[in-house]
Amino acid sequence: MSTAVGPSERGPRWARWVGRFLAKGVWDTEVVAAHLVPAEGPVLLAANHTGLVDGPVLLGVSPRPSHMLVKSEMFWGPVGSVLRASGQIAVERDGGRSALTSALAVLKRGGVVGVFPEGNRGKGDAANARAGITWLALNAKAPVVPVAVLGTRRTGESVGHVPGLRRRLAIEFGEPLTIERTPGMSGRGALQEANEAIRVALAELVDRAQARTGIALPTDDPNRERVG
Repeated sequence: MSTAVGPSERGPRWARWVGRFLAKGVWDTEVVAAHLVPAEGPVLLAANHTGLVDGPVLLGVSPRPSHMLVKSEMFWGPVGSVLRASGQIAVERDGGRSALTSALAVLKRGGVVGVFPEGNRGKGDAANARAGITWLALNAKAPVVPVAVLGTRRTGESVGHVPGLRRRLAIEFGEPLTIERTPGMSGRGALQEANEAIRVALAELVDRAQARTGIALPTDDPNRERVG
């Protein structure tokens, strides 16, 4: 998987300024502890996911240009053109293999990749996490920085809702996690153990950020409720 070239490094450089305009100009985004993101080398950002604009806002406030993993359904029309040009990574219906290939290539060249371990927009409480980010961390030897994203969706709003002008948002970065395989443990066991460590760290950060800011997560999960 590591033979892929990965998306262009140029895209995230200009896209970061667009995201910053959205985060600071359109919305009122508070950023905490961005200095915790390592200044160089491969890094994974692991963020909770509640709303449509989580990715653009995180891209804008990250201290380094970043490639975000985005559902392939978003890559259509004008939005899709912007996502491709900005170097974002499409997560296809093949189980994410091509996305992992591209993301690993970015990390191998010392870049930053943003992932929403929950997979879908929902409550954002990190009650569950998919193992893709953990696989990347183990194979790229990249630290994982948990990121709490708050305010992009409120209870009762759809997962595709765009926040109103100057809504208060908050993004808080946590201490980097070093993910390593425990000696003597099977590959699957190491993956499960590390994945749970990432999930717990993210959930705890989200709880602390809520308490500090007073910005609560939505209490509903429209995706799950619609399926049910």
